[in-house]
Amino acid sequence: MIPAGAIPPPAWMAEPAVQRVLAALARDGRPARFVGGAVRDTVLGRAVTDVDIATPLPPEEAARALEAAGIKVVPTGIDHGTITAVSAGRHVEITTLRHDVETFGRRARVAYTDDWAADAARRDFTINALFADADGTLYDPTGQGLADLKAGRVRFIGDAATRIAEDYLRVLRFFRFNAHYGCGAPDAAALAACAAAAAQLDMLSPERIWTELERLLGARDPAPMVALMATHGILAHALPVGGDVGALERLVALERGAPSDPLCRLAALIVTADAVDATARRLRLSNADARNLAAILGAAAIVEQPACRLVRRFGRAAALDGVLLAAAHGLASARAAAIRHAIEAWVETPLPVSGDDVLALGVAPGPAVGALLGQVAAWWEERDCTADRTACLARLHELARDPKPAS
Repeated sequence: MIPAGAIPPPAWMAEPAVQRVLAALARDGRPARFVGGAVRDTVLGRAVTDVDIATPLPPEEAARALEAAGIKVVPTGIDHGTITAVSAGRHVEITTLRHDVETFGRRARVAYTDDWAADAARRDFTINALFADADGTLYDPTGQGLADLKAGRVRFIGDAATRIAEDYLRVLRFFRFNAHYGCGAPDAAALAACAAAAAQLDMLSPERIWTELERLLGARDPAPMVALMATHGILAHALPVGGDVGALERLVALERGAPSDPLCRLAALIVTADAVDATARRLRLSNADARNLAAILGAAAIVEQPACRLVRRFGRAAALDGVLLAAAHGLASARAAAIRHAIEAWVETPLPVSGDDVLALGVAPGPAVGALLGQVAAWWEERDCTADRTACLARLHELARDPKPAS
């Protein structure tokens, strides 16, 4: 390949652990090169977290070379040409140069090659098909990647519909990359191709859908791209409920440049707690993510209740996100600020009475114990959790004599 420019080698390129991997892969004059996101973000001056390397060596041969150098190898995707080298704690993903033999819309059948241009041609966007040597020499096999990157253009390599048909997840990746790297209106031909392929998202695994949505929602301002997805009938194939783009736009504005958790932004889109179960199933959310999503929406629904109740029921982080979400739905800014202050200031305190106190009153072990404690807790929360043990015991005695819902 003919060099297309150069950059001063950044610190991550010079890391001994990374250099050790490169040296192990350099055989018979066939270089290994950095590729994709690490190169793209370095050109833009952005932080790099993940380092990817491309090599003409077949994966088994690359693994042997690394192991011979004393570097641990993890066969993360060896059937598809990918392994991971672990060097001094640094994980480096290494992929053999490939070209597609057959595509299925979800995963391609590939053959290995030593042709860097052929490997670049099978990638999704021009800005992701950049390579770099260890000395910072840049290569742009498509001839468009560097110019597109500097102009904020996200374009498919070659025909957009063809690239999308190779992997329908590229529909979502198009919007994600525009949210993170785009400037101005998205490429019209690519947008049309994405809209035409929207229904094909239904054939993808829920985990892949959520991975892309989560990354999109983690952009500084994902709302314009999410709005385009909704307008072109794409969002409906990713979420099981209609997305409230307006709420998302207001939420992003309220964040004032400090992005919230993508789950909070997802909560803005799905609007109500009734949609949590369907959303969790559609995206196959982890149990923890599903609980957090429900907590944020639950806190937003009762945001005017005492701060201690919000924290005790939903956790402090979800309670704060719930206030932000409620503000996006119209809660006055001054009131939202006051609630946030109360949530942040409340010192977590356990309920001053316990099951032993209930049993000491002669209540038989069983559901009645928990019911009475729940009523005391509700009464205590209504008073901002300030009532002491004496007051709580008195209330417990009252309820034990004449159990009624707490007011």
